[in-house]
Amino acid sequence: VDSMLTMMIMDSGGREFNPVVRSVMDLHGELFWIWKFAIVSVSLILLWLHRGYKLFRGIIITIGSVYFLVVLYQVLLVTHFTPFRR
Repeated sequence: VDSMLTMMIMDSGGREFNPVVRSVMDLHGELFWIWKFAIVSVSLILLWLHRGYKLFRGIIITIGSVYFLVVLYQVLLVTHFTPFRR
C-alpha cells in the first residue's frame, strides 16, 4: 500500500523525502516497489522469527505503527490536498 500510494503521490507532483528510497527510485524507476517490498518482507520475516524475544516484539510493534502512520499520512495527502487529487 505504501509503494502504491507513493507512486500516486509522485505521479501527482509530489516527491519522495526518504533519500534511500529516492535513490532506488532514480535507479529503477517505477519498479522501485519490488526492491521496497523485498527489503520490508525480509526484515519482517527476520523479526517474526525472533518474536519470542521481548525486544523484538517491541520492534515489530514500533515498525508496524510507523508504517501505519506513513500510510495514513499518504491517504490524507491523496484524498484531501488539491495538488494530489486526480
